[in-house]
Amino acid sequence: MSTKLKDFLKFLIFLSIGLLILYLLYSKQNAAHLAECAELGIPENECSLIDKIVSDFKSVNVLWIGLICIIFMLSNLLRAWRWNQLLDPLGYKPKIINSLGAIMLGYFTNLAVPRIGEVVRAASLAKYENIPAEKIFGTIVVDRILDVISLLIVIGIAFIFSFETVGNYIAEKSNISIQALIYFFIIASILGLVGLWILKKFIIDSESTQPFFLKIRKLILGFKDGLLSVLKVKNLPFLIFNSIGIWLMYYLMTYLCFFAFEPTSELGPVAGLVTFVFGSLGMVIPSPGGIGTYQWLVTEALLIYNVEYSDAFSFSNIMFFTIQIFCNIAIGVFFYLFLPFYNRKSDEKNLSTE
Repeated sequence: MSTKLKDFLKFLIFLSIGLLILYLLYSKQNAAHLAECAELGIPENECSLIDKIVSDFKSVNVLWIGLICIIFMLSNLLRAWRWNQLLDPLGYKPKIINSLGAIMLGYFTNLAVPRIGEVVRAASLAKYENIPAEKIFGTIVVDRILDVISLLIVIGIAFIFSFETVGNYIAEKSNISIQALIYFFIIASILGLVGLWILKKFIIDSESTQPFFLKIRKLILGFKDGLLSVLKVKNLPFLIFNSIGIWLMYYLMTYLCFFAFEPTSELGPVAGLVTFVFGSLGMVIPSPGGIGTYQWLVTEALLIYNVEYSDAFSFSNIMFFTIQIFCNIAIGVFFYLFLPFYNRKSDEKNLSTE
């Protein structure tokens, strides 16, 4: 089977999963919306969730959406700077516009096939900066490791500030008391520490040559080497600043979108943090661009704060289509057309000065 056919089949599988989740979520929201209409005495033939979503999109304050798009680009600019910092110890200093463009092309490609964006990102920078692709892949791995750590920190912060609210929601959904959740967290933490000790004792420090153990050991040591390579960065405080800035921008994109949509305009910063975390987890699940999974988890997060089902669903789609679809496609297409032109002009300028 050819690579292109495999990629196409992979795309179809992930897209089908995402669309199925979106369809099931829509069906659930539609039933809730019909119930709301019945309570208000609105006839079923005059009650359409699609019409409501379209109306909600039209009601959005475009000034806030414009600001969110600017913040989105600022987060990508910070990511490009951080990426250049990771490449610097290897002896490469790519132009910031090429790094930014490669990142945006990666996001654009991820809309088609999840995770293939990293390949496109590396290939784009290798093409325009003449950097070996394998070295670029190493820095992308480190970049993703930093993102995983950042996401875990953000989840921890959200857990601290919203433990009671989210805990009560989980307890209500699962019929488990909040005290049981606390005990579960303590037990899970202890088991996690024990698991790490077992991992070190019997896998990392083991001399076994079994393929399974070798694969796990290689993965763990690669993760460790990736983290240690960060220490080679010349300006570590600036890298930390960029990492904080990236995730602060991500958070602001969700929180500020609250003000663009009237039903969520009264929600506070903690609700924004919880919604952001749920949405981030939705993006981790490998569907194209997070379609379906993002709407599902953002809707669930807003239900915690008593936002109506249909309004929560509309908000999730406003966020998704504003950033994941409109911004990523528009900016991705721009850089797809701009980078060849920019680098051709740059090469011509360099030749003329020689």
